[in-house]
Amino acid sequence: MRFQRRQLLRILSFAFGSNFIFSRNQLGMAAQTPAAGVADRHGLFGGTEMEKVTGIGGLFFRAHDPTALGPWYQQHLGVSLTPSSYEEPVWQQEAGPTVFSPFPETSDYFGDPHKAWMVNFRVRDLDKMVAQLRAAGIAVKIDPKSYPNGRFARLHDPEGNPIELWQAKVPDTPH
Repeated sequence: MRFQRRQLLRILSFAFGSNFIFSRNQLGMAAQTPAAGVADRHGLFGGTEMEKVTGIGGLFFRAHDPTALGPWYQQHLGVSLTPSSYEEPVWQQEAGPTVFSPFPETSDYFGDPHKAWMVNFRVRDLDKMVAQLRAAGIAVKIDPKSYPNGRFARLHDPEGNPIELWQAKVPDTPH
């Protein structure tokens, strides 16, 4: 698990644009160097900047009992369900860093090796969220370590899908 945490911290360092894992020079060079097999900004696209996605527009997954699982996410985590019409508003998440990272099939980071995905939700106050979930009878394990990018806790939804809560560390601001 130590390797996966280090790997995740490295990925988060790129999401935050910080230098808590690499020196500023190393981070700058890594950000400017295209990954192997990936077209650079001026390569395959005829000198124009590559069009990129602007964010994640939805998270879709199979569930044994979707009619029970959807309301669980709404009741305990505040994630609104898909509206029944186009006139109703959809859940709006706050802007912030989002990590996108495929893991090796053999990773134990998600816990149960049969689970193929894990969602990480950003939270403002990890302790308050954990207290709220525990008051509802939901088992939550807080990672006792505080990382350069914040604090984490783990829980599972009623179908055993892993959920990670993340309270991002607010960068120190000059006084």
